[in-house]
Amino acid sequence: MRGKRAHKRQIQKDVKYGSVLVGRLINKVMQDGKKKLAQTLVYAALEEGAKQVKMQPDQFLETAVAKVKPALEIRSRRVGGANYQVPVPVSPVRQDALAIRWIVDFTRSASGQSFDKLLMKELLDAYNGEGNAIRKKFDVEKMAEANKAFAHFRW
Repeated sequence: MRGKRAHKRQIQKDVKYGSVLVGRLINKVMQDGKKKLAQTLVYAALEEGAKQVKMQPDQFLETAVAKVKPALEIRSRRVGGANYQVPVPVSPVRQDALAIRWIVDFTRSASGQSFDKLLMKELLDAYNGEGNAIRKKFDVEKMAEANKAFAHFRW
């Protein structure tokens, strides 16, 4: 266990839109410290996707991520020798983190096109309320709903 609570780092806003959410997406896409490459891919995906739905790119991302954010998740709690899956509400920062993680992970698992095209497709699917990230959100919330009987173990 940790001695103290970890300090929250300030996530820098991205250069082009001045948005923290876009900055977090860039950081999640980045591999091996290649931030310029990640920025190029994310900006290309956002601009192309936003053009298709006729919105500003940063608003397009916010809308897509908002549709993927889970309201509830399950956490394991050990009570009296038994482990229970207890549904807990998700904090807003974790909601963003989970939504971005799911979008990027499902984009990485896909193949057949360049990464920016796949990211744009996943963001468009999220914007339209379909796709793998939305399905993951529903699965997580369905599990939490199914374990509602153990909600009294939350503390």
